[in-house]
Amino acid sequence: MNKWIAGLALCASLGWTQAAWSAETANIWVRADASNFMPKVVDAFNKSHPDQIKLDIIPNAEIIQKYGTAVAGGTPPDGLSLDLIYTPSFAASGQLEDITDWAKSLPYFASLSPAHVKTGTYQDRIYGLPFSADASVLIWNKKLFKQAGLDPEKGPTTWAEIEADAEKINTLGGDIKGFYFSGNCPGCNIFTFTPLIWASGGDILSADGKKATLDSPQLRSAIDFYRSMLKKGLVPEGAQSDNGSNFFAAFAGGKIGINPSGAFAIGALNTQYPDIDYGITFLPGKDGGWSSFAGGDNFVITKGTTKLAVLKEFLDFCYSLEGQTILAKYGSLPVRGDIAKDALKDLDPRYQIAAEAMAKGRTPYSTVFNDIINSANGPWNQMLGDAIFGTDIDGAIATAEKTMQSTIDTAP
Repeated sequence: MNKWIAGLALCASLGWTQAAWSAETANIWVRADASNFMPKVVDAFNKSHPDQIKLDIIPNAEIIQKYGTAVAGGTPPDGLSLDLIYTPSFAASGQLEDITDWAKSLPYFASLSPAHVKTGTYQDRIYGLPFSADASVLIWNKKLFKQAGLDPEKGPTTWAEIEADAEKINTLGGDIKGFYFSGNCPGCNIFTFTPLIWASGGDILSADGKKATLDSPQLRSAIDFYRSMLKKGLVPEGAQSDNGSNFFAAFAGGKIGINPSGAFAIGALNTQYPDIDYGITFLPGKDGGWSSFAGGDNFVITKGTTKLAVLKEFLDFCYSLEGQTILAKYGSLPVRGDIAKDALKDLDPRYQIAAEAMAKGRTPYSTVFNDIINSANGPWNQMLGDAIFGTDIDGAIATAEKTMQSTIDTAP
């Protein structure tokens, strides 16, 4: 009996050794924004699988250019956790592996974040699948609400309620202000301002990204909404020049009543600013309803990699309940809607609201997203600056729409 058991042990050992001998290592890159959760999920995968992942964390501002340079030089990583807004551009350039058949074979494919899947699709083929997620939401300071005579447990559900609540917060005086937004940050405002338009029935781009649709009653109303709060002095003067450096810091300082933000704020406030009592709700439409910007990363695979099987194995692990729970615990919303509640069950219940926002969130689709929206010198940022803080609203909108359309029409 002992010899038989020893033989089994030897076979098992030999089997594992053979697996180790045949194991492969795939290299993936991720932007620094994911430095909290990505090493955790990679470590869990590496400890439980013969195949391994080598992870490189790249500064946010460098990853796009560095990846393009690596592809051109023949030394790219096997896979990349890529900001979902850039996926259409990389797919259009022919740098990514077509994973359509495998993606659609996944039993949980229909439960993956729709916004991520849409941005991962180009000409009806899938080149990227959801990996990490964030969602834009509205947060409010419960302490300031209570001091201003407002119900601290009730967040605003319309633009009129936001403005009215902000006015009452402002009466507290001093350096306390009712509302905050980063006025010179194109990425911040596509994340938090666009949902106001979506929730009111408007849009800034057609569904296929080929037509700019800025000139709408919904966008004009959203601009008027912000202008009204500025006129009433509900927003700190520094908001106009803020390029995003105070996007979260302003609210974290405890002197802002209401702030459009992201799900990331939950973890940051809980760990770094535990004394701030806050609520979280959806970004509302003018007269109700809500919407959200679904942010985060798609996982993409470099065209021609020899490590395709390893990357599929890794992504499948990330989509498991174990993987989704690790990602959620360290800062990413789940991207599998069917197990999101289970992945979040031991975390702050406010994450459930953020997860619901992300699951129904939207992401503008464009192969020239950076040029028309994310660039500090692009038409989106220029329009918001001129229309919200300037005087020629009609001119700002018309110029931006024309510039956007020209850029879209002349894209490769």
